[in-house]
Amino acid sequence: MKNTIRRFSAFLFLAAIFINCSDTTAPNSNEIPQLPRNLKKSEQALIESSNSFGFDLFKKLSNDIKDSNLFISPVSVSMALGMTMNGAASSTLEAMRSTLGFENLAENEINKSYQSLIKLLRNLDPKVKFQIANSIWYRNGFAVLPAFIDVNQTFFDAVVQGLDFSQDAAADTMNGWIDEQTDGLIKQILDKPIDPNTVMFLLNAIYFKGTWTYQFDEEHTQDASFYLHNTESTTCKMMSLSGDFDYAETDELQVIDLPYNDGYFAMTVLLPESDIDTDSLISVLSDEKWNNMISGLSKTTVNLYLPKFKLEWFRKLNDSLTDIGMGIAFNENLSDFTRINSEGELYISEVRHKSFIEVDEEGTEAAAATSVEITYKSGSSEKQNITMWVNHPFIFAIRERASGTILFMGKIYQPEWTE
Repeated sequence: MKNTIRRFSAFLFLAAIFINCSDTTAPNSNEIPQLPRNLKKSEQALIESSNSFGFDLFKKLSNDIKDSNLFISPVSVSMALGMTMNGAASSTLEAMRSTLGFENLAENEINKSYQSLIKLLRNLDPKVKFQIANSIWYRNGFAVLPAFIDVNQTFFDAVVQGLDFSQDAAADTMNGWIDEQTDGLIKQILDKPIDPNTVMFLLNAIYFKGTWTYQFDEEHTQDASFYLHNTESTTCKMMSLSGDFDYAETDELQVIDLPYNDGYFAMTVLLPESDIDTDSLISVLSDEKWNNMISGLSKTTVNLYLPKFKLEWFRKLNDSLTDIGMGIAFNENLSDFTRINSEGELYISEVRHKSFIEVDEEGTEAAAATSVEITYKSGSSEKQNITMWVNHPFIFAIRERASGTILFMGKIYQPEWTE
């Protein structure tokens, strides 16, 4: 009965849209552009590892905060921890390598692949504004091994600077750097005062702004119902567009690819059937299943209805990273970061992740920041007309299609929009 009501509501909304508009049809979507060069095996392995780590973290967080909005940047978390890993040794290094999925890559291959990935993503589509930046900030007087600084400057293009952590201005400086690198979307990730035992912060910031290749018409956006898993409903701003898109469907879900600008970047939307819990779908996601879904996309005429939404999200990741295998790095008694400072006595006290996304008729603006705090130890192909009605919780990702790099992942349990 619930599904029947939803379908009837959808029919009424569809009828209103098609009576009132006749110019929402998009031209055939672009093919995926080719990369300027072929990826090396180690680069492809790093992308696959970053995506796989992202799915593991996404699943863990989704399980921890059910029936809630969620938005992360796997590549931001991976990159911040990748820099940190250059200071880890012994079993701490092995745990970080395993959690990040780098068991089969030599350390030099990992660093070189991060370096080339940064360069590739920064310059891929001149019409998409994409920024990715890294920095390391250490307490004045703390002896950082030169090799640790050199490797992160060389391969991660990291800004390195000493600060007086005893002054509130230190946190202001680091937050200001995040603010600048995310174009003002994330103004603060660190609190003050800084713990007296904290000696270092490793920061990553990522910013994305892309215009839909085929934009939604703002005049056709209308209020519509969005149904939650608990049988309640809310009102959202529903956008509409009809055209040929890369699309696939199974008995459980619909998948659509919405390209930005020249087509390198896209938002992939996964919409479960209304009787399937979104968190249940996320729990079985994997890099392999994701790749199978993407490879099954084909050009299909779709009438798409997608809610506008705006979301700011924040969480400390210590527990989640511990649960997926990196617990030793947070353990004061067992962690080993002697490649940051030869005397050791360091551990990761906190990993923070903050993100923002706004999706509207024009396109998408998104940003994420990750901080790692280092502290002294205390002691189908056939074309058909399809309707995709995104009016209940769904999953989405923003990815670079040619390389397969997933930049952001999210689930929308309840779309929020403020002018």
